[in-house]
This record gives sequence, C-alpha cells and structure tokens, in this order.
Amino acid sequence: MMRKAENKDVTLCDDIRFLTNRALWETENLMKCIPDELWNKRYDGLPMWKYLYHTLYSMDRWFINPCDSNYQNPEFHTETLADLNVVPDKEYLSREQLEDYFYGIKSKIETYINELSDDELSNMPEGCNMTRFRLILGQFRHWHRHMGVIYGFIVEDTGKWPYVLNMKGAYPEEPMPNYY
Repeated sequence: MMRKAENKDVTLCDDIRFLTNRALWETENLMKCIPDELWNKRYDGLPMWKYLYHTLYSMDRWFINPCDSNYQNPEFHTETLADLNVVPDKEYLSREQLEDYFYGIKSKIETYINELSDDELSNMPEGCNMTRFRLILGQFRHWHRHMGVIYGFIVEDTGKWPYVLNMKGAYPEEPMPNYY
C-alpha cells in the first residue's frame, strides 16, 4: 500500500522501518540509563537485568519468526532465564553480555526490516501461524510494555526520566545515556 507523505511515496514497510529504528534507539538508550547500582537490584524478586533480558529475548525470538527451526539461543541462555515467573538464584547476566546481545538483535532486525516488502507483511513466515505484520505489531506491544516497566524502576530509584523519541522528534546529539 503506497500513500503520499510530505510529497513522497511511503509504504507500510517504510513506517515499520521508521518506528523500529526509533524503538531500537530507545532500547539502547534505556539500557545505558540503568545505573550500575540498579543492575542487580531486585524488583518483585527479580533483578533488573532479568527484566531487560526478557525484553531482548522476546525481541530476538518473536519479531521475525518464533518458529524458525534455525534459531539459536544466546550461549548464556538457560530454560528459565527469560521467564519472569522464575526468580533466579545464582544466575547473573552482565551489562556487557546484554549489550552484545542487543547489538546482535539490532543488526538482525535492521537487516530484516530493510529487506521486508509490503507484500510480505500479510504472509506467514515458514512454520509460523501468524503473519509477519502481526508478529511485528505484537512484538512492539510486548517490547514497549516491558520497557515501560524498566523505565518505572529507573524513575523511582533515580528520579531521572530516560529520553523517549516522539513521533517527529530529532535524535539527541549528546551521547547516550539521554534523559529528559
């Protein structure tokens, strides 16, 4: 579906690329806004890093195709590591591990959306019973819900609000982390 926006032809995939790139920037900024002293702080029994890992793991598994038979979990993944119903005992993920994981996910998602066409949005990926469009929208819903939880922890503990890009706002010129 092609439409005009600011005298340019715009597709649904153009909108997906625009919003996904903004969401990826916000995710990276949010990760950098987590102070070291909150990294392992527990909220409802779970350390901050586990909330972040759950968010990233879902992005990795669900944005493109949760039924991909070639998908490989990150090397540090365990069966319950991304499960927010399981309180970890001795498990621990470092900031470096999760940042590296994020940059791999970011690259994979960027490649995917840059190759995606509007015609493909209504198709289901191999082995999956949901369309590509539903997977993307569903992941945006899930991804941002959990980002909001992490934002809340940061605001409550630091009084600082991590920066969020609005629909037309420019990316900050300052290096991350960015706050309001």
